[in-house]
Amino acid sequence: MADTKSADAFVEFERVQKSYDGEVLVVKDLNLSIPKGEFLTMLGPSGSGKTTCLMMLAGFETATHGEIKIDGVSINNIPPHKRGIGMVFQNYALFPHMTIAENLSFPLEVRKIGKSDREAKVKRALDMVEMGDFGGRRPAQLSGGQQQRIALARALVFEPELVLMDEPLGALDKQLREKMQFEITHLAHELGITTVYVTHDQTEALTMSDRVAVFDDGRIQQIDPPDVLYESPKNAFVAQFIGENNTLSGKVKSIKGNECVVVLDSGEEIDAMPVNVNEVGQRTTVSIRPERVEFDKSRLHADAHTLKAEVLEFIYMGDIFRTRLRVAGNDEFIIKSRNAPDQVRLTPGETIEIGWLAADCRALDA
Repeated sequence: MADTKSADAFVEFERVQKSYDGEVLVVKDLNLSIPKGEFLTMLGPSGSGKTTCLMMLAGFETATHGEIKIDGVSINNIPPHKRGIGMVFQNYALFPHMTIAENLSFPLEVRKIGKSDREAKVKRALDMVEMGDFGGRRPAQLSGGQQQRIALARALVFEPELVLMDEPLGALDKQLREKMQFEITHLAHELGITTVYVTHDQTEALTMSDRVAVFDDGRIQQIDPPDVLYESPKNAFVAQFIGENNTLSGKVKSIKGNECVVVLDSGEEIDAMPVNVNEVGQRTTVSIRPERVEFDKSRLHADAHTLKAEVLEFIYMGDIFRTRLRVAGNDEFIIKSRNAPDQVRLTPGETIEIGWLAADCRALDA
């Protein structure tokens, strides 16, 4: 799927391709427009092309074909250090023999900025990441989270308009990672910086981004705001990759407007929204999110489509209950229900009726 070209694009990829061996394309005909101030995340599995795109934008890789522009100017032949881009990596890449203040001062010295200006900018950048008292320390004296803050401050110290981040939080523990997600997003928006962020962590992408570009096999499969991506996946890959998802296989029996009837392989018929199907007899994967499925009869909508299900596991997870069921031959069908005082509790082995609305059920590519 190609992104439409935007008149207000700050970063542009125009028909960009990349091959390392002259045969296999790791990035295929990429068109992408990123407006000024947007926080865009490139999300995808290993080998999907997302990191290669980031490295081409940074100047560490060269596009085999096509053009990359920043603010309307082609940067294909501009070396990395002259692109004015801030970079944050997972391994922090701090100079161990320099103090924190010297680490931050270095990109300013390279840009021939005077001593008093450098000191003011270093102080501002350290204050921004709440590390104002750490200028005299060395990287080895800091924790992983503190080093990551310094790496972020160094990327921001020369006030770039564009910052690239490659899996910057991958080495941190869960709690610190979540805290840093909010801090990075807040800073980027407060400073009005255009940010391109690469991750394979879907929760991170959904939490932080204005838009998410989902990569697979060198192409953008879908690019949308997080809620659209989650609620309205355009194909089976996006539905499976973003969030948890239940799938049932079958064939399209009929299509009428924005509803279709699917005959499941197990014989049952269900209603769904036709997203990636357009003809009768076509194979399809039907997708339903776990939180959209209901098993409490008192909460079932009058228009809900119901199926018989066997309870295999009922797991207490604190804020939610996670129920694994056998539905239409699928033993990995999941329901998530919130932990409420009136929530029905299920027992493995019992047979129940579950239901959902056709609007929450999507017929995607097989």
